[in-house]
Amino acid sequence: MRVLAIGDIVGRGGTEFLRFKLKKIKLKNNIDLTIANGENSAEGNGILPDSARKIFESGVDVITNGNHTFRRKEIFTFLNENERIIRPYNYPSDKTPGRGICKINVKGINVAVINLLGVSYLECVKLPLDSLEEALEESSDCPIKIVDFHAEATAEKRAFGYYSDGRISAVFGTHTHVQTSDEEILPNGTGYITDVGMTGAINSVLGVKKELSIKRMKDKMPVRFENASGPYKIECVVFEIDETTFKTKSVERLRII
Repeated sequence: MRVLAIGDIVGRGGTEFLRFKLKKIKLKNNIDLTIANGENSAEGNGILPDSARKIFESGVDVITNGNHTFRRKEIFTFLNENERIIRPYNYPSDKTPGRGICKINVKGINVAVINLLGVSYLECVKLPLDSLEEALEESSDCPIKIVDFHAEATAEKRAFGYYSDGRISAVFGTHTHVQTSDEEILPNGTGYITDVGMTGAINSVLGVKKELSIKRMKDKMPVRFENASGPYKIECVVFEIDETTFKTKSVERLRII
């Protein structure tokens, strides 16, 4: 099974570029399941029903999110009604819109896509390792489990990878918008990358107009960020998962411009 994981989609430009490129990417790489992080797909920040629909229409099967999931209240009902868009599992489940796991059948195999949020430099939520245990129990009927670990600190991501090694098929990091070069198969068969990167403007600071980021850095005054324009890129990773052992056989990091 070949799984495509796509880095944080930024704004209208990133969403439209995904729509333009994704079909060819999937065909070229024989993709069976596509997962994309959409928490920045709305202009300004967060995710809206319209941006989520466009991501699905582009050919994404499951949308994951992160700490910006709830920036736009318009998405709350959509999260409750659509099982293929998920938010971090470690938010309080009885008080938070949506769910943290998507179960989907691919090639006759039940696959669980799990979304988790890190805690270093981010929001105070339930510890991701404890939440992983709960998510693994909830998805025990799915032999293939894939985690989007949305976290800031590289050390937290690396530690999470080793903790989950052999218990899930693959884990990819999101949130920093900077693609790392450490794609690998961990000792017990889990595919891993610290951060898969970003889908958005190349000449930008994490998708934002570079001039605005520099002004904020220089003046230390509030700045209303705006998304940069093209040219654009899609950063992603392809995990090839063995359909018998459910372990990762190969990991390939991609950047499409």
